[in-house]
Amino acid sequence: MIQFMNVSKTYELNGKTKVIAKDVSLTIPSKACVGLLGRNGTGKSTLMRMIAGTLAPSKGQIIHSGSVSWPVGFAGSFHPELSGAQNTRFIARIYGCDTEELVDFVDDFSELGIHFHQPFRTYSSGMRSRLAFGVSMGVRFDTYLIDEVTSVGDASFQSRSRDLLTHRTRNAGAIVVSHAMGMIRQLCTSGAVLENGELTYFTDLEEAIAKHESNMKTETR
Repeated sequence: MIQFMNVSKTYELNGKTKVIAKDVSLTIPSKACVGLLGRNGTGKSTLMRMIAGTLAPSKGQIIHSGSVSWPVGFAGSFHPELSGAQNTRFIARIYGCDTEELVDFVDDFSELGIHFHQPFRTYSSGMRSRLAFGVSMGVRFDTYLIDEVTSVGDASFQSRSRDLLTHRTRNAGAIVVSHAMGMIRQLCTSGAVLENGELTYFTDLEEAIAKHESNMKTETR
């Protein structure tokens, strides 16, 4: 379960106040797979960071029951001088995973080859994303936060990523940000629409998509 309790988030942008969330109160049930929809610039990624706990609301609080992942595919916490394998071992220890089991999984899934044992600072952006996605999927969470991550890599890697996400979400919840409605429909059964600081939860995914598409046809306020 993820519960928003009178959550507000604003920040200053070019001298203007940007409203991400405005006194939001709602509950997302445990193991729900939710498509988070909204036009560009509404603050979906900011909302995901607040759910992950890496960004604090301006007011209110977000309460979790069960474990919540960092945003899947986030590579910002890897140490540049450590290899992919060493970074993976470090994360395994932090989250109490079987170290070698996680290393083997990430090595196999990321297909980095010899680069898996080279410093992270030498990785291309695509290699970093492969490592980050592999580690994110190798650690088991009750809820996964997924932000356009399956656009990484070639068609084969994207297909394997989607298949793995589908497998993981059979027994866990997820909050998914994607502009691809096919991906949203594949992974999600419910939806939440963010518009003008208001977050509305729909138990019916198609209702959420219809609301989002209606919003897209109107001008922002």
